[in-house]
Amino acid sequence: MINYLPTYLDTTLDRAVVLGYSRIGFRLRSRAWSPFPPQALKGRTALVTGANSGIGKAIAAGLAGLGASVTLAVRNTSRGDAAASEITAAVPDAAVRVERCDVADLADVREFAAGFLGKTDRLDVLVHNAGVMPAGRAESKQGHELCLATHVLGPLLLTELLSPAMAGAAAAQVILMSSGGMYTQALHPDDLEYRTGDYHGATAYARSKRMQVALTPTLADRYAGEGISVHCMHPGWVDTPGVATSLPKFRALTRPLLRSPAEGADTAIWLAATDGLPSGRFWHDRRIRREHYLRRTRERSADRNRLWQFCAAATGVAIG
Repeated sequence: MINYLPTYLDTTLDRAVVLGYSRIGFRLRSRAWSPFPPQALKGRTALVTGANSGIGKAIAAGLAGLGASVTLAVRNTSRGDAAASEITAAVPDAAVRVERCDVADLADVREFAAGFLGKTDRLDVLVHNAGVMPAGRAESKQGHELCLATHVLGPLLLTELLSPAMAGAAAAQVILMSSGGMYTQALHPDDLEYRTGDYHGATAYARSKRMQVALTPTLADRYAGEGISVHCMHPGWVDTPGVATSLPKFRALTRPLLRSPAEGADTAIWLAATDGLPSGRFWHDRRIRREHYLRRTRERSADRNRLWQFCAAATGVAIG
């Protein structure tokens, strides 16, 4: 049985932002949650991108702790091996392996997916966690703005390529790790590559996270016939190496309020371990959340369609 705070209190926490996104909100809400059943994911397989530190490592550890066999898809395999060692030290029976994949490089994604499918014909959980926040505008090997490539194009292509393995599982889950920062940004269908205006890494990050949310219903519809659910979520404010590096002033001001990586990972693990949840929705702290709080961020269906058309063309994913 799933329990929640009263709706009015939960909504108040969410609208207050500082309370809802911080460890305060997590700890208040989590008092009402039921614990994960032991070995809830026993016999299932999972893949987590960007799993060598922070939230990604915490997600991988949580999935392994529930019995899943977990692949860490990382750019740096030395750091990935270190993360895997930490996970197996904490979860002695964990089945964890490390594979190299640069999610921003579409050629690398294709090579990784081919190798992965050669080793397994079943994937139950795919978590798109890999993230970047560049100091200045940078491009992937295919010439796409780096946040767009890492958070949108690479995950879209990887999901498409691995969908046969997910279709072979019962009730597979795709989970996109977004950010509460996306609430500040609208889609920019005329400038998805962020080529105009002054470039700011935090803005590029939030724009690409808005794209993830906008694409989630489309992806949910695309894979529904294969029994694959697609979820998007944000973890709240979490103290991670990426925040320390990219947002040092924010971290200095909010550090006492920041969530631990394990707290930030909770909803992703819960989504993976909970059957029967509605697909195509946006989640935070185990509850469906609104996609917009500001009128200026609302997009038209035509804008979502233009985003999908652009992404499909950029990745070579067939629309149909």
